[in-house]
Amino acid sequence: MGLFSIELNSMEDLLLLQLEDLYDAEKRLTEALPKMADAAHSPELQQAFRMHLQETEGHVRRLEQIFKELNREPQRETCAAMKGLISEGSDMISAQGNCAVKDAALIAAAQRVEHYEMAGYGTVRTLARQLGREQIADLLQQTLDEEGNADKILTEIAESSVNAQASRAR
Repeated sequence: MGLFSIELNSMEDLLLLQLEDLYDAEKRLTEALPKMADAAHSPELQQAFRMHLQETEGHVRRLEQIFKELNREPQRETCAAMKGLISEGSDMISAQGNCAVKDAALIAAAQRVEHYEMAGYGTVRTLARQLGREQIADLLQQTLDEEGNADKILTEIAESSVNAQASRAR
């Protein structure tokens, strides 16, 4: 989190910092998802990544709406965790080897991202509720629900086809 020290004097400060972190994470993800879709071999997985890109663009817009409701300009606080998760995903994108195993690796990387996002959105939603910001909490819950659904879709793709194909690789 940056070169400058962070000052947290209120729950509002914490809420804003967490929103800025999520905003950075989502912006980074909009750059990474097209690369993951291009690297995937399974048409179903390619489609899942492309669909989630559209959802992620909606998450960015939703966060921008939240900043507006808070009378703030959207700002990004570097999300070191997302940088690391995307770096791991990039390793899977550039990996050589069996296509099905690579798809399984892409799913694993993507699910790590989804779980991180679910933790972040759940935390921020709870902060918003604590502060009596129910409208903001509802918007964050919508995103949390979509992140959970994306994770379920990835699990279904892994369990229904990709992992079985990958397990036959030698």
